[in-house]
Amino acid sequence: MMSRRTLLLGGLLAPPLLNLLALEKPSDKKHTRTKRLPLPSDIHLLDLRHDFEEYNYRAPYQFGGRTVDRVTLLNVRVKVETPSGRNASGFGSMPLGNAWSFPSQVVSYDQTLEAMKRLATEIRDITAAYSETAHPIDIAWELEPAFLNAATALSGKMKLSEPIPKLCTLVVASSFDAAIHDAYGKANGINCYQGYGPQYMSHDLSFYLGPKFKGEYLDQYLLKKPTESIYLYHSIGASDPIFASDIKHRIGDGLPETLDEWIQSDGVTHLKIKLNGADLKVDVDRMIQIDKAATEAQRRRGVTQWKYCCDFNERCKDVNYLLTFLEEIKRQSPASLTRLQYIEQPTARDLKSNLQNVMHAAAKIVPVVIDESLVDLESYQLSRQLGYTGVALKVCKGQTNALLMAAAAQKFKSFLCVQDLTCPGASLIQSAGFAAHIPGVSTIEANSRQYVPSANEKWKDRFPSIFEIHNGQLGTGVLTGPGLGAV
Repeated sequence: MMSRRTLLLGGLLAPPLLNLLALEKPSDKKHTRTKRLPLPSDIHLLDLRHDFEEYNYRAPYQFGGRTVDRVTLLNVRVKVETPSGRNASGFGSMPLGNAWSFPSQVVSYDQTLEAMKRLATEIRDITAAYSETAHPIDIAWELEPAFLNAATALSGKMKLSEPIPKLCTLVVASSFDAAIHDAYGKANGINCYQGYGPQYMSHDLSFYLGPKFKGEYLDQYLLKKPTESIYLYHSIGASDPIFASDIKHRIGDGLPETLDEWIQSDGVTHLKIKLNGADLKVDVDRMIQIDKAATEAQRRRGVTQWKYCCDFNERCKDVNYLLTFLEEIKRQSPASLTRLQYIEQPTARDLKSNLQNVMHAAAKIVPVVIDESLVDLESYQLSRQLGYTGVALKVCKGQTNALLMAAAAQKFKSFLCVQDLTCPGASLIQSAGFAAHIPGVSTIEANSRQYVPSANEKWKDRFPSIFEIHNGQLGTGVLTGPGLGAV
């Protein structure tokens, strides 16, 4: 049993609720099918297909001690039908992101990517065999256990040294989930965010999130219309050049390359700083150098207000590293600390195995949010017990998952932010539409324009306000079309 001394950190004791058995869960009907007559708006799957697209990055992206220089997109197309015979097609797309969702010291990049591709075929077959007529939320809810079982079986079949993580399975399933939500909206002639109220859903939120949500529906936690614009969080990878002197060889493709150039070009006022968490001095120095560059660039633009977030991608060995980092930033660059909006996933994603890393002391200084850890309601509840005060919502974990976690986070007054997985094209449109419908969300990370702009080419003319950044913002008010809005 964990001792009281082990739980003590930064002079704070984790609250007595730190009991895994006490985590509130939905009813015993979790992930089970209920007998009911379909609603007129429900859909039945007629056809389901998937394919892959490959793109190389224009520049490598370093985060969490890993470097990514390519992306594989999983594209899904689905045909559906309502009980009255209305047909529609839907499209979903998402980067597989194996370096982030399946990081491993013993399974190679190529092996984890192959596992995700093979899992996509398994998920396609499971989903195609689904015979019910239902709402997209219920389709995803009922199929998730089968997806996880398929991942377990595939791990054994491929003899992987580490099993496919739940996060990884969610990422693979997200393209299928997106396509079904898209088709649902189109079949009913509505934007999908209009289809999450009692008129369209057979269950209230208590069915998915527990009794505290009795009588509530998702539409209570969503804006009826997308916000007109949302601020972009510009990503600064751990090896990205800050000053011109940092560039050894220019790419020369006409796009910005230094931080100053990006700020001048796109007018960005929100900077997401990737830190490696391996060397405190290196991390502190990089933060200070970025603040120095940003201060000069914003001065030239006449801007006096801008924000940072720091993402360690779970690389801090413990919470003491984070606390010392914050102390040093306060001592050496107090202005940087005042600009710091939140810290993202500083320590290991496996919360149950790292209960000693309570975040209460750090969260008193700045909100601390989970990202990699957030895979379901139980992980969210545990993070709150451990002192995390916010969540990073991502549609790459599934439209269904993101909506449910957004409702839970609002219910319990957590800090909210929306991140991406270097999402290009349709996946960025989905992510932007999601962010624009969540109350309290004013920013979104969207870095495909930096690292893989080639994957945006066929979309940018149709949605220039999403793919061309002005004054540091995406114009999200245009995402009102049927389905996910990417007509």
